[in-house]
Amino acid sequence: MDLILRPIEPGDNPGIAAVIRSVMPEFGCDGPGFSIHDPEVDHMREAYSGSRSAYWVITDGTRILGGAGYARLEGGDPDICELKKMYFLPEARGHGFGDALMDEILKHAEADGYRRVYIETVDRMAAANALYRKHGFSALEAPLGATGHGACNTFYVRSFDPS
Repeated sequence: MDLILRPIEPGDNPGIAAVIRSVMPEFGCDGPGFSIHDPEVDHMREAYSGSRSAYWVITDGTRILGGAGYARLEGGDPDICELKKMYFLPEARGHGFGDALMDEILKHAEADGYRRVYIETVDRMAAANALYRKHGFSALEAPLGATGHGACNTFYVRSFDPS
């Protein structure tokens, strides 16, 4: 399968919203306290078009199959961004796009001046948790910031090498 990783474009909002609304319930993450209810889900292009934020999608050329991005951590220090809304439909999983997308996010977040990247998730998303650990994220005991995602139970942070 030939999939393309690219920055989000005008017109991608319905596709990535559909991915989020499909994947989150697959993992039991559709109740209160999960990002599926964030207002930005229907406006992802606009939500990530400001400074020090970005969002990418995976597409097969006709439809959106996944995506992820980063933005400043709400309620957090100005040097911390949050990896946000990383979800893939089943047919986009296992092709290395999680690694490619993570590399892209880390590269751009560091270039935007962030010193740390924060992620919150749930323990039952085993593949996602493995991806985060593989890319140098360390587990935290408690959440950072004020994301409003109180249903998440697993938290990670990754610092950039200051040298």
